[in-house]
Amino acid sequence: MLTFVSRAVLAPLVRLLWRPRVVGRRNVPKRGAVILASNHLSFMDSVVITLMAPREVSFLAKNAYFTGTGLRGRLRRSFFTGIGAIGVERGAGSAAQHALDLGLERLTQEAAFAIYPEGTRSLDGRLYKGRTGVAWLALTSGAPVVPVALTGTQELQPVGSTLPRLTRFTVEFGEPIDLSHHGEAKSGRARRQATDEVMAAIARLSGQELAGTYNEPPNPSVVERVRRAIRRDPVGEDAVD
Repeated sequence: MLTFVSRAVLAPLVRLLWRPRVVGRRNVPKRGAVILASNHLSFMDSVVITLMAPREVSFLAKNAYFTGTGLRGRLRRSFFTGIGAIGVERGAGSAAQHALDLGLERLTQEAAFAIYPEGTRSLDGRLYKGRTGVAWLALTSGAPVVPVALTGTQELQPVGSTLPRLTRFTVEFGEPIDLSHHGEAKSGRARRQATDEVMAAIARLSGQELAGTYNEPPNPSVVERVRRAIRRDPVGEDAVD
């Protein structure tokens, strides 16, 4: 119910203020399990996909968005819950598999589930090699995959900004892909080939340059140095939050 109310209120507001270009909404099945596999350019991507899709969509978000205290923590928790986010611990190995299991659970409930095969955001605008979790979900659940291309979302909330900017963006939903012909989920070759098919479809929609490698998350210390440099004032002292 909360997700329905949030979409009913926020989606028209986003269309009014940001005037997004949305293409191919009819390609998203109205009922049944479906995976929305998207390129990833911005923190705002999950919000954009959820509000612009023609049906409710679930996606994974880090647990920190659900554990805050006080009024700010409650508001953030309500917002992310309202747009369909599922809290999860980030990480590789068992943490990554747990995240996929949560996605599979939503698909078995005939829901729409969004995932970023690249894993993390592309900071240079290129499309990186997809990780095979999307194929595992599709081949295990039997759900079709709708490729999604986001354009311009990196300008909504650039690194270092705290509020979204009023800039237009585009969301394009491609035709559903049935990956079952690649084989079973337990086959590494099947997962790789199925993932490559999904990434090729995303590339055709987005027109991004292909990086040809995996997008490895930057060292946390590097990220912090970049953030500090962005926030540094003209006289060389760090700005106060």
